[in-house]
This record gives sequence, structure tokens and C-alpha cells, in this order.
Amino acid sequence: MRDTAFFELTHRLTQSLRGDEVLLCNLDGEDSDFVRLNGNRVRQAGGLRAWRLSLDLIEGRRQAQASCDLSGDPEEDLARARGLMERLRERLPHVPEDPYLNYAIEPSTSHQVLNGGGAAGDGDGAAGAIADLHSAAEGLDLVGIWASGELSAGFTSSLGHRHWHASRSFNLDFSCYLEGDKAVKANLSGVVWDPQALAAKLAGVRRDLEILARPARAIPPGRYRAYLAPAAVAELLDLLAWGGFGIKDHKTAQTPLLRLARGERHLDPRVTLREEHARGLAPRFTGEGFVKPEAVTLIAGGRYQDCLVDSRSAKEYGQAVNAAGEGPESLALDPGDIPTAEISRRLDTGLAIGNLWYLNYADRNDCRITGMTRFATFWVENGEAVAPVPAMRFDDSLYHLLGDRLAGLTRERELLVSPETYEGRSSASALLPGILVSGIDLAL
Repeated sequence: MRDTAFFELTHRLTQSLRGDEVLLCNLDGEDSDFVRLNGNRVRQAGGLRAWRLSLDLIEGRRQAQASCDLSGDPEEDLARARGLMERLRERLPHVPEDPYLNYAIEPSTSHQVLNGGGAAGDGDGAAGAIADLHSAAEGLDLVGIWASGELSAGFTSSLGHRHWHASRSFNLDFSCYLEGDKAVKANLSGVVWDPQALAAKLAGVRRDLEILARPARAIPPGRYRAYLAPAAVAELLDLLAWGGFGIKDHKTAQTPLLRLARGERHLDPRVTLREEHARGLAPRFTGEGFVKPEAVTLIAGGRYQDCLVDSRSAKEYGQAVNAAGEGPESLALDPGDIPTAEISRRLDTGLAIGNLWYLNYADRNDCRITGMTRFATFWVENGEAVAPVPAMRFDDSLYHLLGDRLAGLTRERELLVSPETYEGRSSASALLPGILVSGIDLAL
């Protein structure tokens, strides 16, 4: 569905409003290609074209919400939407007043299209990318999933708002198996498909598989110097985002960053975290019609700076809205000055950790996290990876890993697009460097 069709549909819908009724309309759509791969061969390919309209009918302090799928036929969609609005109107007198109801009253407009040229894997682009992958990964036991295409979002209101956002992106999430459960996991995502980037990624995977084939090096529990690749950093920050950055979590003292917010602890001055709304994969507007700022600095120079505030918390705590929700969608960690090509030399001797999983808090108040190393983790001696290390449990605080034990961050960052597809392909992403730490505690 194009922006003009959505705007026309909601314009006709608002003409049937009565009295003081206010109508908020949200559209979420995708035109996606999905390909499942096994043994470096296409096992399943398919596509999804879907648009979902959500209506929020408001009268005074009462609101009623519901959604319906759209077909793309203007008259059929208008009939569905009108029927949905009639049911909301019947429900509205029976719902209680909402003390935290909050929506944008001042009309605003925006129109943003990212990669409108369609270079990121729709149609022939997706087929071409899979052909590139099949050729470049010849001889590898590659398992994974490709997702690409356009995500779109729109917002209008009977108060005069008109917003549209569309972005094209791709995400290749894959593993290459050596034997049994020995595998190297990798990800390649972005907005423009680059065969050279794929070749470089697979060259790294092949080198890791060669090391993975060597006898494993068992190491006892203890503290080890380590390099955590961007994918491993993403796992740490994903857990931190679980209640770490929302203003409600801070006001109710539930955030794992409470000591940072109170000034009792701090991170390394090189740590600056931002929610970069302007990066483009997620819409710049909220479902209530508020326009997001270009960025929200969450941690600046290792110190607490700001929180994410959605519309309901803004009403409750008297703050300005700066996010659609209170979890990050476009998180970015500032880069450092270590060239990624030199990271093994700078590590010298220790662990190279490619990925983590099964993370949870061991001590939420101290931001202490436990989890497992995953897939290819290597022992490095004198700047050279010499042997794989079996999966081990780590238990350490981010106040150490991003604080007093942070030895540096890589100069290059990796864009990691969320592979989530629940209720639609996710537009969340993170732009992260790898980190070098002087020690990470392995417990088992």
C-alpha cells in the first residue's frame, strides 16, 4: 500500500466521525521475501505482503483500540475500517477514563523513504543476493535465513497529522557447520547489498572453521583478557535494554542502571550510548503522532544522561515524548580507535568471543550478567587464534566490562538488524563496535 492510498482511506474514514470524537490511524505494512537455506541450498522460499490498520477512537478521556488487515482494494478496505470504527464507537461508553491518555494535538507531517531505489533485496535483488551467497559459500554447510524487502508505516489523525515512513533492508542470519554442534555463526545486514562484504564475511567464517577443527583448549574458570565481537556486545546490550533505559523503570527504581543514574557507579568515559532515531530503519513518529528527536543520548562519557519516554510515561511523569516505546529500536554505541584488523594483536593472549546466549541477570542491582559463550570462541596466543574453547559460563558486571576493565573499542562498527519476525518483520537495529576488555570472569 502506498502513502497516497493510506492517506485517502483515513481521510474518508474521518468524515464519518461524530461530535468530539478523535480518530488516530496507524498502518504497519511489509513486502518481504524470505528464504530458508540448508546445506547452502534453498530449502524454502516465500514472500509476504501485508498491511494492518490500527484505529484508536477517542472521546474525552476514553479510548478504544482495534486493528484489521487490509486487502489493498480501496472500497473493501474502507468498508472494513468503517465496520471496525462502528464497533469501537459501541465499546467507547463502556470503557473507563484513561488518566494517561496522551496523543499529539498539534498537527505535523513527515515523509521519509530510505533506499527508495530498491537496492536492498526486493524482487530480482533478493534472487541476485541468494545467487551471490550460493556461489561464495560453495563447499560450506551453511544454514540460515534471508529476509529482505520494504517495511512501511503511516500515521494520520482527524487533527491533521500525516506521517509516512518506508525503508528497505536485508538481513542474512546464518551459521556454517563443521560437524555435530561445532559451528561458526555470522550475520550480514544493511540497506544496500554488497557482494564484497559477503565475500569478506565468508572469508572470516572459513578461517574460523579451520581453527574450530583443531583440538579444543580447555581452560579453568577465572578471569581472562578477551575481545567481544559486535554480535556478543549486542547480546549484552539487548539484556540491558530489558528495563534499562525507560523512564518508568528509572522512576520506579527497577532499572539495572540505577546506580549509574544515581551517580554511585560509572562506566568508562569512552562509553556513549545513543538511541539514533534518525538512522532510518524505524519510523521517526510514534503511534500517537509525536515526532521523535533525531537522537536521545542515554549514556554520555560513561555517565547517565537521559531516558526513553513514551507517550503514557510522558503523561505520568510530566516529560516530553522522545520514543515510541521505552526499549531502544536504533541503539548505537560510539566507536573507539582500535582497527578491527589489529584486534588480535591488541588482545595478545586471551579469548576471542564471537557470540553469547542464554543471558540473564545474576545481580540486577549491580548490572551483573551471566550467560554462555556460543559457537566459535577461540583461545588467542601472541596475537594468533590457536584453538577453540568449549562453551563456558561467564558471570560479570557491565560496570566492569564497560567500565574499569574496558581496554578499548573497535574503530569499525557493525550494523545488526533484528531477525525477529513475530507480528511482522522487525525494523529494530543496532550499530555496535567490538570491545576489548582486560578481564571477563568465567564461572564454569
